[in-house]
Amino acid sequence: MWIDNARKILPAWAKSGGEQTDVVLASRVRLARNLQDLPFPGHASEAAMKEVLRRVEQAVNAAGGDRGLFKLERIEDLPLLERQILVEKHLVSPQHIEHPQNRAVILNVDESVSTMVNEEDHLRIQAILPGQQIGKATEAADKMDDILEERLDYAFDENKGYLTACPTNTGTGMRVSVMVHLPALSMIDQTRKVLSALSQIGLNVRGIYGEGSEAYGDIFQISNQMSLGRTEEEILYNLQTACTQLVESERAARQAILRDSRIQVEDRVWRAFGTLSQARLLTSEEALRLTSEVKLGTDLEIIPALKSIFLKELLFVTSPGILQKIIGREMSPGERDQYRAMLVRELVNEK
Repeated sequence: MWIDNARKILPAWAKSGGEQTDVVLASRVRLARNLQDLPFPGHASEAAMKEVLRRVEQAVNAAGGDRGLFKLERIEDLPLLERQILVEKHLVSPQHIEHPQNRAVILNVDESVSTMVNEEDHLRIQAILPGQQIGKATEAADKMDDILEERLDYAFDENKGYLTACPTNTGTGMRVSVMVHLPALSMIDQTRKVLSALSQIGLNVRGIYGEGSEAYGDIFQISNQMSLGRTEEEILYNLQTACTQLVESERAARQAILRDSRIQVEDRVWRAFGTLSQARLLTSEEALRLTSEVKLGTDLEIIPALKSIFLKELLFVTSPGILQKIIGREMSPGERDQYRAMLVRELVNEK
């Protein structure tokens, strides 16, 4: 029952595969947009932000929200647990739920496209798809952008492009990112070197939940640093090229550890599997670290019985908010550790 509940909660990008899923967990495209005659959220009064929300809600309803194609959720109307779940599903940023008044999120049916209202910009449209699908994610974000732009007047300058709260986003307003899993580079102590090289070519490296977050389970988000002065084509090409090189580096590292330290790698991943399959208490950080090692073993066919989507499932169901949603009640941290271990055991030992 718990497993069925868990899979119903997962967003679309966590339920299916895609290209290069051994390394690339997901691709995301985000577009920053603002309304023409209202101050940016960082300098706006509550009355101005309320007006933004009113216009956006009206546009969503006209675009099909009243027919179930989209839904707009006001953050202040959601219980604290539901707000946390939005963050854990990567549908909104942690900052977006800190001050909920006059803030909202627009979701399509399968939650592959979400739009934050009154975050740093009036609108932050994002599409997330599984694996390396940067091109298709761009198409999905552009489609939502077109729907809203037909009904809202965007702040746009013929020379500068789309005007945004942060100058680095001005122009296309586009941020493109991939979520990557780099356990082998970590094992050979090359992660810092490889990721530092990315920063030299204009890419940002962040943790699992974006800016300011930790890279638990050797999971990183790689994105372009700025859009000012760059076309969408240039941004997409640079990120796709870097992603390809990163995949090649991680795969080469995996072959190297198999060649040079196979027994140590096998021991490490099987120990991780044994802990996940038998543990009675698991913190979210420990569960993610062990799952990272088990996924590596699965990708290298050391543990062939598990599906490659295993990591993405556990990435969600072991997070505090979603775990409580699955179980059906709020719990103390100690209770969460106990129920997390129970749920993980069910998933790992599922036949």
